[in-house]
Amino acid sequence: MGAAGSIVWLRRDLRRHDLPSLGAAAAAAGDRSVLPLYVLDPVLWRGAGDARRAWLAATLRAARDAYDGRLCLRWGDPRVVVPRVAREVDAGSVHVSRETTPLGRRRDAAVSASLAELGVDWVETGTPYAVGPGSVVNREGGEYKVFTPFSRAWRDHGWPAPAPDSRGLTLSRVGSDDEAWAKVNRTLAETELPTLPDAGEDAALTRWRTFTDGALAAYATDRDRADLDGTSRMSAHLKLGSIHPRTLLADLARRRSEGAAKFVDELAWREFYADVLWRHPDSAWHDLRPTLEGMAYDEDDDLVEAWRTGHTGYPVVDAAMRQLLAEGWMHNRMRMVTASFLTKDLHTWWPVGARHFLAHLIDGDLASNNHGWQWVAGTGTDASPYFRVFNPVTQGLKYDPDGDYVRRYVPELAHLPGKAAHEPWKHAEGYLRGYPQRIVDHAEERQEALRRYAAVRR
Repeated sequence: MGAAGSIVWLRRDLRRHDLPSLGAAAAAAGDRSVLPLYVLDPVLWRGAGDARRAWLAATLRAARDAYDGRLCLRWGDPRVVVPRVAREVDAGSVHVSRETTPLGRRRDAAVSASLAELGVDWVETGTPYAVGPGSVVNREGGEYKVFTPFSRAWRDHGWPAPAPDSRGLTLSRVGSDDEAWAKVNRTLAETELPTLPDAGEDAALTRWRTFTDGALAAYATDRDRADLDGTSRMSAHLKLGSIHPRTLLADLARRRSEGAAKFVDELAWREFYADVLWRHPDSAWHDLRPTLEGMAYDEDDDLVEAWRTGHTGYPVVDAAMRQLLAEGWMHNRMRMVTASFLTKDLHTWWPVGARHFLAHLIDGDLASNNHGWQWVAGTGTDASPYFRVFNPVTQGLKYDPDGDYVRRYVPELAHLPGKAAHEPWKHAEGYLRGYPQRIVDHAEERQEALRRYAAVRR
């Protein structure tokens, strides 16, 4: 077994550049080497859907290449594995990017306590965010509860430039678990997702250049169009940290355009939700605000399953849900439309949908996903009022005006021309190819949602 002066334990920072924790590990190691370590946690691995596992597996392979084949991959509970590896390599310190999720914070507290018993230093440097959650405060030193003032204060707070590369870095070569890499390789061999993006830091930078050279110019107007390739697709890379938002912001600062400004806003939303989760850990799976406490929810498994599989009879909802299953990704506007349908048309509590999304989305981030669901459900910060209900037909007509998005994912409607794909019930041949009838009447369920809302508000 080799020796190392320090360990950089990678989690949501699977990259080689712009990584402050790697620089800190190199400095601490002195003339000794640094071991890059990733621990494949069985709980998280088994709880993920096929798409999430495949995306992580592809990103790990890319990280192995980025670290010259010396990424040490271990399988097991990090609370056991990290101290064990520290003993194996006689490391003096373990370096991480500070974790901000409730589960990650509890795990890190346990690992750091075990390392302290071994005399190994625990060092947190940087976070997965441009501004660490909890750092943006109002004049009274408290939190911002609404996005717009948070985003202004976030900009005023500012963030550091991308971290420089570590000089004179020597990487340790320490054996991985054969079982861990076997799971990674088997997952990639068995994946049935033909549209899985290229993974890793180089792929993230390439995708970013493609976006900034193309769709960024019209991003402010086209980002909501589900039928267009008008978004950056960077969320999946940000999820696993193959690129850092600091890198994107440094590039955007050189661009003076409406599209660039709007993209910064979207990054600010990601940072805002991370801040909310940091301050309110229980909001991961419980209503942030008690506004709808006592709301009556339904538990109709058949209706929820129709939503999950994309067989609701509402074309744009079904297209989006099928896109999720086929690609492990869904257009952001469609995430709001499908969330509204589940919570307002099917009267289902938002965690049911949030769990489904997190199981399948390759960019599924706990803070952004679950607080986005709460925004739609009317229980979160900066919440959409409960009585604002997305009409799945008008949303489809507005953000997929020619029906191209629907036809792409719902082959039963591919024969309907133009806008007719959004309303097959108005077309003589709308159900010719077996598309399902609507499982609920939107107008009736909207009134029912308002009735339940009024009852709670009284």
